[in-house]
Amino acid sequence: MTAIVYTLGELATRIGAQLRGAADREITGIASLSGAGPSQLAFVTSAQYRKHLPECQAGAVMLKAEDADAFQGDVLIVDDPYLAYAELSHLFDRKPKGKPGVHPTAVVAEDAVIDPTASIGPYVVIEAGVRISANVTLGPQTVVGARCVIGEGSWLAPRVTLYHDVVIGRRAVIQSGAVIGGEGFGFANHKGEWKKIAQVGGVVLGDDVEIGANTTVDRGALADTVLGDGVKLDNQIMIGHNVQVGNNTAMAACVGISGSTRIGSNCMIAGAVGVAGHLEICDNVFVSGMSMITGSITEPGSYSSGTGLQPSGEWRKSVARFRQLDDMARRLRKVEKSLAAVTPDENPSSEA
Repeated sequence: MTAIVYTLGELATRIGAQLRGAADREITGIASLSGAGPSQLAFVTSAQYRKHLPECQAGAVMLKAEDADAFQGDVLIVDDPYLAYAELSHLFDRKPKGKPGVHPTAVVAEDAVIDPTASIGPYVVIEAGVRISANVTLGPQTVVGARCVIGEGSWLAPRVTLYHDVVIGRRAVIQSGAVIGGEGFGFANHKGEWKKIAQVGGVVLGDDVEIGANTTVDRGALADTVLGDGVKLDNQIMIGHNVQVGNNTAMAACVGISGSTRIGSNCMIAGAVGVAGHLEICDNVFVSGMSMITGSITEPGSYSSGTGLQPSGEWRKSVARFRQLDDMARRLRKVEKSLAAVTPDENPSSEA
């Protein structure tokens, strides 16, 4: 494998950093403070990690200006080391890149339109009416259903499944096992028997959307399920039918969004959050992990539910008290009414 090598000077220019040290020092990768070697670049994201700098063996470290003197070696001074790391990480990414063309084992419908710069891997299935744009990569065994559209520069890992009528914007990243456009959970109950409702909508993903491994985005029942530009979904997330997600909203692993919920832009939803259906969440909302959202959120801010971690014995006592809250609230109201009815002369605490 060909080595990836950049000089510190090249890296500084790439991110607009101030270089303090040898511009010709060669860097072959990025690593953590504790694991970096002499040819690697490390970074410090917060003050709590500065204590590790004296022992760091990295060839150079990306630091804020106020931390630069804490490392005696070469330094790239930047405003935001974590952002700088994010930008430079792509230079050292060894993810294989597909070669333009269609693999001979792929099964492609006669009327599918595939840009010649696209890479179609082994055993890919492309159904009728599909349009694949320039520089798209489809990993092995990926299935692209009828009439799907995949935008320029999108990358689909092996074993991604797109059902019919899915539209994907530019530069999407979809990881293995993701299923986009599966049938939403729609049934009508008639005398105890469930009657299936056909899901006739599709799925529309905006530009720069990322979908994690084994995440599912259901198609709409009538209108489309829509994820806006820049939406980021972690692994094993469930997006129900007709859900709308605004631009640049991010969700961590194992979130579940029930059908017809509308989530605004620039929201952050932490791991294992559950959202009931037919709700609205406004822009700029943060929801902490394992919260359960049962009502709409109309004001930006940070929201939490559930209980914090406790030793099991204490938690069981708390649960027992939760069950008593309704009875305690009724008793408290009776006490308040009794106190309100007491006249000043009858009040034991009043002066004689």
